[in-house]
Amino acid sequence: LHDGKLAPCPNKSNCVHSEETDPRHAIAPLAFTGNPDEAMHILHAIVSGMKRTQLITREADYLYVEVVSKLLGFVDDVEFVLDRQAQCIRVRSAARLGYSDFGVNRKRIEAILAMFDMCKP
Repeated sequence: LHDGKLAPCPNKSNCVHSEETDPRHAIAPLAFTGNPDEAMHILHAIVSGMKRTQLITREADYLYVEVVSKLLGFVDDVEFVLDRQAQCIRVRSAARLGYSDFGVNRKRIEAILAMFDMCKP
């Protein structure tokens, strides 16, 4: 985090970010209307159940995991930060290497968003 915000996406197509306006990177945050702590708990449960995912940091308002690709073992960094005032969880998912990820980070976050929408408080 940089001043409470997620790092911006690099000028590559292998990153999505809920605070970006560039359509190449922009993605919706995880919105909720209930208890913020419960929302983070639900998110943690969803992410913990994903294959090839390792929890790196879990704090009250921040979650950081690494996801390893199935075929070549590339690592993606996935971060979530709780915005209590806006009642959403902001997200950033980016490949560490290369230029393109063939949409893997976007698909991952869209899947998390769908699961979160089914379970959110």
